[in-house]
Amino acid sequence: MTLPRKIIMVGLVLVLAACSRDRDTTLTRFQNKGDGPDEFSIVPGKPLQEPESYASLPTPEPGAPNRTDQTPLADGIAALGGNAAATASAGIAPGDAGLVRHAARHGTDPAIRQTLRVEDDKIRRNYGRRNLLRIGPRDDYTQAYKRQWLDEQAERERLRRAGVVTPTAPPPTSR
Repeated sequence: MTLPRKIIMVGLVLVLAACSRDRDTTLTRFQNKGDGPDEFSIVPGKPLQEPESYASLPTPEPGAPNRTDQTPLADGIAALGGNAAATASAGIAPGDAGLVRHAARHGTDPAIRQTLRVEDDKIRRNYGRRNLLRIGPRDDYTQAYKRQWLDEQAERERLRRAGVVTPTAPPPTSR
């Protein structure tokens, strides 16, 4: 074979590889190489205890927490002398009500999760089409979302020029 023929053959192989329909839109490349279980997904329950009265047991509900489920955050708070009930979600905390009210002043979208999922899938598909030559294992997350990053220093300078006070930011550097 002559050299141009070899180049054409290699080019054809690369074109065929680029045309493969890879449906994997996962940007992180973590893989479980073993056959066994994932030991980090197995969480032992609390020991079983006989209740004082079987009539006082709550009615079982699908998806509701079990009395033997581990609650490491609440257990840690109780061990340090705090109120373990503070970890239970009781809606919006009173201190955050003003923030939530201000954020929802123009209305809210009840289907925001589905909308974001569709938009994110589109970003992942578009990035996957552009990145045809994946040579070696790597994580493409950074490259796919880099256009959406906020440049904090440029934004801080923009806000300062607009007259917005930025008390938690470092003072401006003199040039």
